[in-house]
Formats: sequence, C-alpha cells, structure tokens
Amino acid sequence: MAASVRSARHISHAWLALPLLLTAALVALSVAIGAGDFSFAGLLAGTQSDAWQLLVVSRLPRTLALLLAGMSLAVAGLIMQMLVRNRFVEPSTAGTIEAATLGVLVLALLAPDTPVFGKMLVAAGFAMAGTFLFLGLLRRIPMRSPYLVPLVGLILGGVIQAVTTFFAFRHDMLQTLHAWTVGDFSGVLRGRYELLWIGAVLAFAAWVAADRFTVAGMGQQFTTNLGLNYKRLTFYGLLIVSAISAVVVVTAGSIPFLGLIVPNVVSILFGDNMRRSVPWVALLGGLFVLACDIVGRLVVYPYEIPIGTVVGIIGGALFLFLLLRGRSRDA
Repeated sequence: MAASVRSARHISHAWLALPLLLTAALVALSVAIGAGDFSFAGLLAGTQSDAWQLLVVSRLPRTLALLLAGMSLAVAGLIMQMLVRNRFVEPSTAGTIEAATLGVLVLALLAPDTPVFGKMLVAAGFAMAGTFLFLGLLRRIPMRSPYLVPLVGLILGGVIQAVTTFFAFRHDMLQTLHAWTVGDFSGVLRGRYELLWIGAVLAFAAWVAADRFTVAGMGQQFTTNLGLNYKRLTFYGLLIVSAISAVVVVTAGSIPFLGLIVPNVVSILFGDNMRRSVPWVALLGGLFVLACDIVGRLVVYPYEIPIGTVVGIIGGALFLFLLLRGRSRDA
C-alpha cells in the first residue's frame, strides 16, 4: 500500500515537468509579444538600447502579474469549493468578486485618494461580507440539488452588480466601473502589480494548511470530532479567498470562472487530496491565464482583447461542460 502511494506521488511529480516546460515557453512568448520593438536576440546583442527598460518596466511585470493572478485565483477557487462542499462555486459565482468591486467603487466615491493597499483592504472587507452573505443564504435555502448553489451565487452577484452599476451611473463612473469588472493586464507596469505577491503568499499559506481545510470540507461535526475549530478554519479560508479576490480586482479587474475550471480539471485528473492538488491547481491556473492572455493579444494584433473576455468565453463553455457532465453522471 505504501509503495503504491509513493509510486502515485512519483508519477504526479514527474508529470509536473510537462506543464512547467509549457509555462516556461509561454512566459518567453508573452515577454516577446507586444507593439514595442523587442527581441531576445537584440537584447543579448545590445543592439536595442531600450530593450532592457521595456523588459523590466512592462513585459516582465505583465507576465509575472498574469502568473500570480492565475495561480492565486485558482487556489482561492479550490479553497471555496472545499469549504462550501460544492464543485461549482468560486469567487465569481458566489458574489465575492462583485462585492469586492462594490467596495472599490464606494472607496472611489468617498475617498478617491486612498493608496492602493488601502483599496485592497476595503475591497477584501466587502468581498468577505459578500461571501458570508452567500453562505448565509445557503443555510436558509433548502438545497435539493448541487446546481442550486452556484445559481444562488450568480443571482446574488447579479444583485450586487446591479447596485454597483446604479451608483456608478448616478456618479458618472460607468467607464471606470467597466475597467474594474473586465480583467485587463494591458496597463500593468512595474510598481502596479506588486500587490499580487500577497495573493501568492496567501496561496502558499493555503497549501500549508491544506490538510486542515480538507478536514473542514468534511463538515462541522467531523471537524469538531477531530479537535479542530470549524468556524475558525472557515473564517481563515474565506479570509484568504476574499483577500486574493480583492488583490486581483484592484490590480487587474475580474477574471471569471478561473477558480471553478482549474480545480475541477485537477480533481478529475488527480482526485480530491488538497495537499497534492494545490501545486497542480496553482501551476495550471497560471498556465491557463497566460495562454488566454496570449490568445487575446494575437487575435487582433497589434490590438488586444481583454483577458477577462477571453477567459469568460472559454471558462463559460467549460463551466457548461462540467454542469452537463455532472448531470450525466448523476443520471
């Protein structure tokens, strides 16, 4: 038995090499793509005088931001699915992202000169309030089907978004609101993406506490019987989810369905062991976001389609596929 477990772990780690190599290739491609004159040959030969500045100020920060956002959001989706015990829940289907956007709008109206870190804290507070509201609704609504859970979250998110749109319209801020709600990394430069490292640290913290979150995902009674504080674990998990959502919204806007698609794919391939799944979820999350951004930049080159639109189209299609797949398995 122990030998088979070690063999499974060895296979899992060996397969990590393939997405790592693919990620490295996409990182190089992401750095090379852009309207500015840049090439690795010119960079190394020293024939392009502004190549290093373009690399350090724009290309590399954007690529790092994509990876950090994808990794952290995917892990946030995994945590939420474990705590809610539903495979169709993630920050964009639970009202979390919409609540964070509302927090940014409120701060823009009341205190527009607030530093970026302050915006993140306020957005995280609103995101957590929206998430707890979602959980409160789930406790009061009889869930006869697992598909009702994301439906409740989508309805709640729609209501919060409607309130946000109303106040943005009243104060002539619809264009600004659109910039927040559609994920876009075109404006990411050095000095404007560093908050995403907080999301990466929180994702690592989730990996450290993976076993505890796995226990919490088995229910309050089971967690309490093992001597763990269920409410505290739930609070910590949702705090991580809210902070990651706020960091991404403040930095680049909303990226829908990412935290739903990647954890489900990893679960299908490698099972539900969270400690083993987190590295895969993080790696494939960063890979998926990076690939979608490259697609958006190449389709109408030298212009680009916002990554939120590309991920929304691909993620929406995969979301429907998972729903239909789940229904066929239940049948």
